[in-house]
Amino acid sequence: MLSASIALVGAFIYGAADFFGGRAARGLRSIVVTAVAALTGLVLLLALLPVMGGVWTPGDVAWGALSGVFGVIAIALLYACLAIGPMSILSPVTAVTAAIAPMIWGLTIGGESLNSFGYAGLGIALVAVVLVGFIPGKKVVRPSGRGVLMAIGSGLAIGGFMISIDQTSAASGLVPLVMNRVANASITVVIVLVLILVTTRRGRPLVSALRVDGIEVGMTPTGHADLEHTRPAPAVAQRPTPHARFWLFAIICGVLDVAANTMMLVALRLGDLSIVSALTALYPSGTIILAAIVLRERVATVQWVGLGLALAAGVLLALA
Repeated sequence: MLSASIALVGAFIYGAADFFGGRAARGLRSIVVTAVAALTGLVLLLALLPVMGGVWTPGDVAWGALSGVFGVIAIALLYACLAIGPMSILSPVTAVTAAIAPMIWGLTIGGESLNSFGYAGLGIALVAVVLVGFIPGKKVVRPSGRGVLMAIGSGLAIGGFMISIDQTSAASGLVPLVMNRVANASITVVIVLVLILVTTRRGRPLVSALRVDGIEVGMTPTGHADLEHTRPAPAVAQRPTPHARFWLFAIICGVLDVAANTMMLVALRLGDLSIVSALTALYPSGTIILAAIVLRERVATVQWVGLGLALAAGVLLALA
Protein backbone atom coordinates (compact mmCIF):
# COMPACT_ATOMS: atom_id res chain seq x y z
CA MET A 1 0.00 0.00 0.00
CA LEU A 2 1.39 3.35 -1.09
CA SER A 3 0.09 5.17 1.99
CA ALA A 4 2.04 2.85 4.32
CA SER A 5 5.28 3.52 2.46
CA ILE A 6 4.70 7.27 2.55
CA ALA A 7 3.84 7.17 6.26
CA LEU A 8 6.99 5.19 7.10
CA VAL A 9 9.21 7.61 5.17
CA GLY A 10 7.39 10.49 6.85
CA ALA A 11 8.12 8.96 10.25
CA PHE A 12 11.84 8.96 9.50
CA ILE A 13 11.60 12.60 8.41
CA TYR A 14 9.78 13.43 11.67
CA GLY A 15 12.72 11.85 13.47
CA ALA A 16 15.15 13.94 11.45
CA ALA A 17 13.20 17.06 12.42
CA ASP A 18 13.46 16.06 16.07
CA PHE A 19 17.19 15.51 15.65
CA PHE A 20 17.71 19.07 14.47
CA GLY A 21 15.26 20.33 17.08
CA GLY A 22 17.37 18.63 19.72
CA ARG A 23 20.53 20.19 18.32
CA ALA A 24 18.91 23.62 18.38
CA ALA A 25 17.80 23.06 21.98
CA ARG A 26 21.46 22.84 23.00
CA GLY A 27 21.63 26.63 22.74
CA LEU A 28 18.02 27.85 22.68
CA ARG A 29 15.06 27.27 24.97
CA SER A 30 12.88 24.50 23.62
CA ILE A 31 9.87 26.84 23.43
CA VAL A 32 11.98 29.19 21.30
CA VAL A 33 12.95 26.31 19.03
CA THR A 34 9.31 25.35 18.74
CA ALA A 35 8.26 28.90 17.88
CA VAL A 36 11.00 29.33 15.26
CA ALA A 37 10.18 25.95 13.70
CA ALA A 38 6.47 26.78 13.64
CA LEU A 39 7.05 30.16 12.00
CA THR A 40 9.43 28.60 9.46
CA GLY A 41 6.86 25.96 8.63
CA LEU A 42 4.12 28.56 8.28
CA VAL A 43 6.17 30.62 5.83
CA LEU A 44 7.02 27.53 3.79
CA LEU A 45 3.41 26.33 3.68
CA LEU A 46 2.15 29.75 2.63
CA ALA A 47 4.69 29.70 -0.20
CA LEU A 48 3.56 26.23 -1.30
CA LEU A 49 -0.18 26.88 -0.97
CA PRO A 50 -0.62 28.70 -4.32
CA VAL A 51 1.23 25.88 -6.08
CA MET A 52 -0.46 22.91 -4.39
CA GLY A 53 -3.81 24.61 -3.90
CA GLY A 54 -6.53 24.05 -1.36
CA VAL A 55 -10.17 25.01 -0.77
CA TRP A 56 -10.86 27.10 2.35
CA THR A 57 -13.94 25.80 4.14
CA PRO A 58 -14.94 26.54 7.75
CA GLY A 59 -14.77 22.86 8.68
CA ASP A 60 -11.28 22.27 7.31
CA VAL A 61 -10.00 25.52 8.81
CA ALA A 62 -11.42 24.54 12.22
CA TRP A 63 -9.96 21.03 12.13
CA GLY A 64 -6.56 22.38 11.09
CA ALA A 65 -6.53 24.96 13.89
CA LEU A 66 -7.63 22.32 16.41
CA SER A 67 -4.73 20.11 15.36
CA GLY A 68 -2.38 22.98 16.16
CA VAL A 69 -3.88 23.36 19.63
CA PHE A 70 -3.48 19.62 20.19
CA GLY A 71 0.19 20.00 19.24
CA VAL A 72 0.79 22.66 21.88
CA ILE A 73 -1.01 20.59 24.54
CA ALA A 74 1.15 17.61 23.61
CA ILE A 75 4.30 19.68 24.01
CA ALA A 76 3.27 21.02 27.42
CA LEU A 77 2.33 17.61 28.82
CA LEU A 78 5.34 15.86 27.31
CA TYR A 79 7.69 18.45 28.73
CA ALA A 80 6.11 18.09 32.16
CA CYS A 81 6.25 14.30 32.23
CA LEU A 82 9.85 14.18 30.99
CA ALA A 83 10.84 16.56 33.77
CA ILE A 84 9.38 14.07 36.26
CA GLY A 85 10.85 10.98 34.59
CA PRO A 86 12.00 8.35 34.09
CA MET A 87 12.29 9.15 30.38
CA SER A 88 13.11 5.53 29.46
CA ILE A 89 9.56 4.55 30.45
CA LEU A 90 7.49 7.66 29.88
CA SER A 91 8.78 8.22 26.34
CA PRO A 92 7.52 4.84 25.05
CA VAL A 93 4.25 5.35 26.96
CA THR A 94 3.69 8.59 25.07
CA ALA A 95 4.61 7.06 21.70
CA VAL A 96 2.42 3.97 22.14
CA THR A 97 -0.55 6.07 23.28
CA ALA A 98 -0.03 8.36 20.29
CA ALA A 99 -0.28 5.31 18.05
CA ILE A 100 -3.11 3.47 19.79
CA ALA A 101 -5.53 6.41 20.11
CA PRO A 102 -5.87 7.06 16.34
CA MET A 103 -5.82 3.30 15.68
CA ILE A 104 -8.84 2.75 17.91
CA TRP A 105 -10.59 5.77 16.40
CA GLY A 106 -9.99 4.55 12.85
CA LEU A 107 -11.00 0.95 13.51
CA THR A 108 -14.16 1.88 15.41
CA ILE A 109 -15.55 5.32 14.66
CA GLY A 110 -13.79 5.54 11.31
CA GLY A 111 -15.13 2.17 10.20
CA GLU A 112 -11.75 0.96 8.91
CA SER A 113 -11.07 -2.75 8.47
CA LEU A 114 -7.81 -4.65 8.02
CA ASN A 115 -6.84 -8.13 6.92
CA SER A 116 -4.64 -10.49 8.95
CA PHE A 117 -1.47 -8.84 7.62
CA GLY A 118 -2.74 -5.48 8.81
CA TYR A 119 -3.50 -6.58 12.36
CA ALA A 120 -0.17 -8.39 12.59
CA GLY A 121 1.58 -5.28 11.32
CA LEU A 122 -0.15 -3.08 13.90
CA GLY A 123 0.93 -5.41 16.71
CA ILE A 124 4.54 -5.51 15.52
CA ALA A 125 4.54 -1.73 15.03
CA LEU A 126 3.47 -1.17 18.65
CA VAL A 127 6.28 -3.42 19.90
CA ALA A 128 8.70 -1.56 17.63
CA VAL A 129 7.52 1.79 19.01
CA VAL A 130 8.35 0.66 22.56
CA LEU A 131 11.78 -0.74 21.65
CA VAL A 132 12.85 2.17 19.45
CA GLY A 133 11.72 4.78 21.98
CA PHE A 134 13.28 2.99 24.96
CA ILE A 135 16.39 4.67 26.33
CA PRO A 136 18.54 2.16 28.23
CA GLY A 137 19.79 3.36 31.59
CA LYS A 138 21.80 2.01 34.47
CA LYS A 139 18.72 1.34 36.57
CA VAL A 140 14.98 1.28 36.16
CA VAL A 141 13.04 3.78 38.23
CA ARG A 142 9.34 3.30 38.83
CA PRO A 143 7.41 6.23 37.31
CA SER A 144 4.95 8.23 39.38
CA GLY A 145 1.25 8.12 38.66
CA ARG A 146 1.30 11.80 37.73
CA GLY A 147 4.11 11.25 35.22
CA VAL A 148 2.29 8.34 33.60
CA LEU A 149 -0.94 10.34 33.33
CA MET A 150 0.93 13.23 31.72
CA ALA A 151 2.63 10.85 29.27
CA ILE A 152 -0.73 9.32 28.34
CA GLY A 153 -2.24 12.80 28.01
CA SER A 154 0.58 13.85 25.70
CA GLY A 155 0.08 10.75 23.58
CA LEU A 156 -3.66 11.38 23.39
CA ALA A 157 -2.98 14.97 22.29
CA ILE A 158 -0.64 13.74 19.54
CA GLY A 159 -3.34 11.28 18.53
CA GLY A 160 -5.83 14.14 18.54
CA PHE A 161 -3.55 16.01 16.15
CA MET A 162 -3.64 13.12 13.68
CA ILE A 163 -7.36 12.50 14.06
CA SER A 164 -8.06 16.20 13.44
CA ILE A 165 -6.00 16.22 10.26
CA ASP A 166 -7.73 13.03 9.12
CA GLN A 167 -11.13 14.75 9.38
CA THR A 168 -10.25 17.31 6.70
CA SER A 169 -11.42 16.92 3.11
CA ALA A 170 -9.17 16.05 0.19
CA ALA A 171 -10.14 19.33 -1.50
CA SER A 172 -8.60 21.32 1.36
CA GLY A 173 -5.06 20.58 0.18
CA LEU A 174 -2.53 22.21 2.49
CA VAL A 175 -5.09 24.42 4.22
CA PRO A 176 -5.28 22.23 7.37
CA LEU A 177 -1.50 22.29 7.77
CA VAL A 178 -1.44 26.06 7.29
CA MET A 179 -4.01 26.49 10.04
CA ASN A 180 -2.10 24.03 12.21
CA ARG A 181 0.96 26.23 11.98
CA VAL A 182 -1.05 29.42 12.47
CA ALA A 183 -2.44 28.10 15.76
CA ASN A 184 0.83 26.57 16.86
CA ALA A 185 2.94 29.60 16.01
CA SER A 186 0.47 32.02 17.61
CA ILE A 187 0.52 30.19 20.94
CA THR A 188 4.27 29.57 21.10
CA VAL A 189 5.21 33.08 19.96
CA VAL A 190 2.98 34.57 22.66
CA ILE A 191 4.73 32.40 25.25
CA VAL A 192 8.15 33.53 24.02
CA LEU A 193 7.07 37.19 24.09
CA VAL A 194 5.85 36.76 27.68
CA LEU A 195 9.21 35.23 28.60
CA ILE A 196 11.00 38.19 27.03
CA LEU A 197 8.75 40.66 28.84
CA VAL A 198 9.23 38.99 32.21
CA THR A 199 12.98 38.74 31.66
CA THR A 200 13.45 42.40 30.73
CA ARG A 201 11.25 43.60 33.60
CA ARG A 202 13.48 41.73 36.01
CA GLY A 203 16.45 43.63 34.64
CA ARG A 204 18.04 40.59 33.05
CA PRO A 205 19.52 40.66 29.54
CA LEU A 206 17.18 39.78 26.69
CA VAL A 207 19.32 36.85 25.61
CA SER A 208 18.62 35.04 28.88
CA ALA A 209 15.01 34.62 27.72
CA LEU A 210 16.24 32.73 24.65
CA ARG A 211 18.98 30.54 26.10
CA VAL A 212 18.50 27.05 27.48
CA ASP A 213 17.48 26.79 31.09
CA GLY A 214 17.29 23.60 33.11
CA ILE A 215 17.14 20.30 31.21
CA GLU A 216 17.83 20.44 27.51
CA VAL A 217 15.18 18.44 25.68
CA GLY A 218 14.65 18.97 21.98
CA MET A 219 11.05 19.65 21.08
CA THR A 220 9.18 20.14 17.85
CA PRO A 221 5.74 21.51 16.96
CA THR A 222 4.37 18.00 16.66
CA GLY A 223 4.87 17.32 20.31
CA HIS A 224 7.78 14.99 19.77
CA ALA A 225 10.86 15.09 21.92
CA ASP A 226 14.47 14.41 21.04
CA LEU A 227 15.37 12.26 24.03
CA GLU A 228 18.65 11.01 22.61
CA HIS A 229 20.39 14.28 23.37
CA THR A 230 18.99 15.14 26.78
CA ARG A 231 21.52 16.55 29.22
CA PRO A 232 21.73 19.10 32.05
CA ALA A 233 22.03 22.67 30.79
CA PRO A 234 25.22 24.54 31.73
CA ALA A 235 25.22 27.05 34.56
CA VAL A 236 23.85 30.54 33.83
CA ALA A 237 27.27 32.13 33.99
CA GLN A 238 28.54 29.68 31.34
CA ARG A 239 25.72 30.18 28.86
CA PRO A 240 26.87 32.46 26.02
CA THR A 241 24.73 34.14 23.43
CA PRO A 242 23.17 31.44 21.21
CA HIS A 243 25.24 30.89 18.09
CA ALA A 244 23.76 31.26 14.63
CA ARG A 245 23.91 27.51 14.07
CA PHE A 246 21.27 26.93 16.75
CA TRP A 247 18.85 29.22 14.91
CA LEU A 248 19.72 27.41 11.67
CA PHE A 249 19.01 24.04 13.29
CA ALA A 250 15.60 25.34 14.44
CA ILE A 251 14.80 26.51 10.91
CA ILE A 252 15.84 23.14 9.44
CA CYS A 253 13.63 21.47 12.04
CA GLY A 254 10.68 23.54 10.81
CA VAL A 255 11.32 22.69 7.16
CA LEU A 256 11.64 18.97 7.84
CA ASP A 257 8.56 18.98 10.03
CA VAL A 258 6.51 20.52 7.22
CA ALA A 259 7.81 17.84 4.86
CA ALA A 260 6.83 15.11 7.35
CA ASN A 261 3.42 16.66 7.98
CA THR A 262 2.77 16.87 4.25
CA MET A 263 3.68 13.21 3.79
CA MET A 264 1.43 12.28 6.71
CA LEU A 265 -1.40 14.27 5.13
CA VAL A 266 -0.94 12.51 1.78
CA ALA A 267 -0.76 9.12 3.52
CA LEU A 268 -4.01 9.82 5.38
CA ARG A 269 -5.73 10.87 2.16
CA LEU A 270 -4.61 7.65 0.44
CA GLY A 271 -4.99 5.16 3.28
CA ASP A 272 -6.29 4.37 6.75
CA LEU A 273 -5.73 6.39 9.92
CA SER A 274 -4.98 3.24 11.92
CA ILE A 275 -2.08 2.27 9.66
CA VAL A 276 -0.67 5.76 9.23
CA SER A 277 -0.75 6.47 12.98
CA ALA A 278 1.07 3.22 13.82
CA LEU A 279 3.84 3.93 11.35
CA THR A 280 4.14 7.62 12.20
CA ALA A 281 4.72 6.69 15.86
CA LEU A 282 8.00 5.12 14.74
CA TYR A 283 9.50 8.62 14.35
CA PRO A 284 12.33 8.03 16.90
CA SER A 285 13.92 5.78 14.27
CA GLY A 286 14.98 8.80 12.23
CA THR A 287 16.49 10.49 15.28
CA ILE A 288 18.43 7.38 16.26
CA ILE A 289 19.81 6.81 12.76
CA LEU A 290 20.94 10.43 12.36
CA ALA A 291 22.51 10.42 15.82
CA ALA A 292 24.46 7.30 14.89
CA ILE A 293 25.62 8.69 11.53
CA VAL A 294 26.26 12.35 12.40
CA LEU A 295 27.19 12.21 16.08
CA ARG A 296 28.62 8.68 16.12
CA GLU A 297 26.35 7.83 19.01
CA ARG A 298 25.92 4.21 20.00
CA VAL A 299 22.61 2.55 19.14
CA ALA A 300 21.52 0.10 21.82
CA THR A 301 20.78 -3.48 20.84
CA VAL A 302 17.15 -3.13 21.90
CA GLN A 303 16.79 -0.16 19.56
CA TRP A 304 18.31 -2.08 16.63
CA VAL A 305 15.70 -4.77 17.24
CA GLY A 306 13.04 -2.06 17.24
CA LEU A 307 14.31 -0.68 13.93
CA GLY A 308 14.15 -4.15 12.38
CA LEU A 309 10.61 -4.66 13.64
CA ALA A 310 9.65 -1.23 12.31
CA LEU A 311 10.65 -2.28 8.80
CA ALA A 312 8.80 -5.58 9.18
CA ALA A 313 5.69 -3.73 10.35
CA GLY A 314 5.94 -1.41 7.37
CA VAL A 315 6.01 -4.37 4.97
CA LEU A 316 3.01 -6.07 6.62
CA LEU A 317 0.98 -2.87 6.74
CA ALA A 318 1.77 -2.23 3.09
CA LEU A 319 0.13 -5.58 2.36
CA ALA A 320 -2.94 -4.80 4.49
